[in-house]
Amino acid sequence: MTAGLLGLEGSQAFEGKIENVNRLYNEGFRVIGLSHFFDNEVADSAHGLGKGGLTSFGKEVIRRMEELNMIVDLAHASPQTIDEVLRITSRPVLVSHTGVQGTCAGVRNLSDRQLEQIAQTGGVVGIGFWKTAVCGENVNAIVRSIRYVVNKIGIDPVALGSDFDGAVRVPFDVANMNRITDGLLNDGFSESQIKKIMGLNVIDLLQENLPN
Repeated sequence: MTAGLLGLEGSQAFEGKIENVNRLYNEGFRVIGLSHFFDNEVADSAHGLGKGGLTSFGKEVIRRMEELNMIVDLAHASPQTIDEVLRITSRPVLVSHTGVQGTCAGVRNLSDRQLEQIAQTGGVVGIGFWKTAVCGENVNAIVRSIRYVVNKIGIDPVALGSDFDGAVRVPFDVANMNRITDGLLNDGFSESQIKKIMGLNVIDLLQENLPN
């Protein structure tokens, strides 16, 4: 069985109008990434010029998303944006595709403190497969990052964040996802833990937090 979920990567699509949050919600969107590769009216990006955080409009957007039970995605957000969202949110957050500073000092990668705060919200962190996320181009680099996160914050907040979008170089495609399973087994993860990492943690996040 397969399923899809409408999400937005970069809230510049709101065009600075809070009513557009409602419009996208009514069209079926349930996950919103605050920023992508540039700063916008909602929040600054890790790749942007400002390196700031949420705007006043951005704080309004967060409040409205929480009222609608939409999920905030912090992938690509600047460190300050991440910190500010974590200070004001009352719901679990998602970082759909990222890395961690503990194994790879990438511009988008999360600090130990951010990992702990995301876990405290009940959120989920998706570990990416590309070089600047995990400082490697093989399964071992991905598994090393997953192991690091599990050791820091436990098994429940960890997921896969491949970034299979056709524009990013990754070590294998979706037809070879068994390589991740094999790598996790070789690293000592149990079958039940691997099921959580491979998808159950994300399913739990969605089922428990999206509107009926």
